[in-house]
Amino acid sequence: MPSAKIPATAADDDLLLRYQRQILLPDFGIEGQERLGRARVLVLGLGGLGSPVALYLAAAGLGTLLLADGDQVDQSNLQRQILHDQAQIGQSKVDSATARLRALNTDVHLVPIREHLDDTRLHELAAEVDLIVDGSDNFATRFAANRASVAAGVPLVSGAAIRAEGQISAFSGRAGGPCYQCLYPDIATNVDDGCAANGVLAPLVGIIGSLQACEAIKILSGIGTPLFGRLLLLDARPMHWRELQLSADPSCPVCATAPAPPTA
Repeated sequence: MPSAKIPATAADDDLLLRYQRQILLPDFGIEGQERLGRARVLVLGLGGLGSPVALYLAAAGLGTLLLADGDQVDQSNLQRQILHDQAQIGQSKVDSATARLRALNTDVHLVPIREHLDDTRLHELAAEVDLIVDGSDNFATRFAANRASVAAGVPLVSGAAIRAEGQISAFSGRAGGPCYQCLYPDIATNVDDGCAANGVLAPLVGIIGSLQACEAIKILSGIGTPLFGRLLLLDARPMHWRELQLSADPSCPVCATAPAPPTA
């Protein structure tokens, strides 16, 4: 699997200064920072969820971010999509995000993908990355991202937010564990589950997107315990969290018959 070359060694004074708060973590250290610097992540969607995901991953020193979104910045986005501002209205979200992230951290390699991805393209991109973060707002893309994750054997960090409710989970992409399809086996892909139809509390997407970035960093650096096999549900009105355990569906059409990916 291709990986980005770290632009400087972790011993470099500038890198140590920039990332010292992460490097100071006992289970992170220079080794964790170097793992992030080699990592390639596909971010699907640069809206409410993708905004904090991309910002925090870039700030944390990810090696390469593939930024995928086929939409343009609209005035209605600015209530919650913090990657963009009024000057970018009408501009490609990918171009807007690329400019913002480049200003934040010039060491991160940014790959713009200005298109809505179909199954074929998602499978191609999944084979080139170490992890997928799904910040999309529809079930069709979420299911497609899951299929690509399982086919490539790479982890998927999935988040969703609507009204005042949010959820987040992570899927290993490996045989034996649950996948996103196991969680929602019977959802029709044409369900109108977007913010335009249902509304969303602005900071909610920031909470869920920030947790997605945290999970991605944990998985890539090897610290902590990922959310594999667990689903966190948030109701922001009472600010109440629930945790559910997830199991693999033995009849899942995606992961039950998927061969185990080759080991490195």
